[in-house]
Amino acid sequence: MAIHKEGYRILAIGFVILVLINLITAIAWPSDTLLKWMILLFSLTFYVFILFFFRLPSRHLEPDPGLIYAPADGKVVVIEETIENEYFRDQRLQISIFMSPFNMHSNRYPVSGSVKMVNYHPGKYMVAWHPKSSELNERSSTVIVTENGTEILVRQIAGAVARRIVTYAKPGQKVIQGGELGFIKFGSRVDIFLPLGTEIEVPILQQVKANKSIIAKI
Repeated sequence: MAIHKEGYRILAIGFVILVLINLITAIAWPSDTLLKWMILLFSLTFYVFILFFFRLPSRHLEPDPGLIYAPADGKVVVIEETIENEYFRDQRLQISIFMSPFNMHSNRYPVSGSVKMVNYHPGKYMVAWHPKSSELNERSSTVIVTENGTEILVRQIAGAVARRIVTYAKPGQKVIQGGELGFIKFGSRVDIFLPLGTEIEVPILQQVKANKSIIAKI
């Protein structure tokens, strides 16, 4: 288990702030042992949570062109046919995965191929499970073209708590299934848009894991 690079700065700043809070508490209330222990316990609990949030487990997979893996950890909250208006502008099969603050937040490529488009949109911060969050929230869309020409769109969406989406994909880049697409900080959602007729391998409300759970077959 490693710590994701996106957490290094936050962990360093958080450590300094928590140490200062405990020092100030010890100086200002030297005789209040209960308060000092409460602040210390809170500090340790909070810091462990941040460490847990930025965890980066090792998950190796052998790329398979016939399979689509989950791009994120979380719960499948949407499986439906819908109109995708940003890139395809036609009807697609949408699968949405909601990530709570307790899920691992590194996003992965669900397929191998070439990145055709990366498009970032600033926006609102509605709760990630809101039906309109896919269109109105801060989001980043990445289109991947597989070797057989199938185009798949992966959309990272910020939630009510999330305030930063990181996308590593670049147009023209060759990517490998399971490689790191990006990261979303503190609670969010990932949508994946597939061609109609794609064989879905997960039911609604299923818990899935990036690089482990097969969500569809091409």
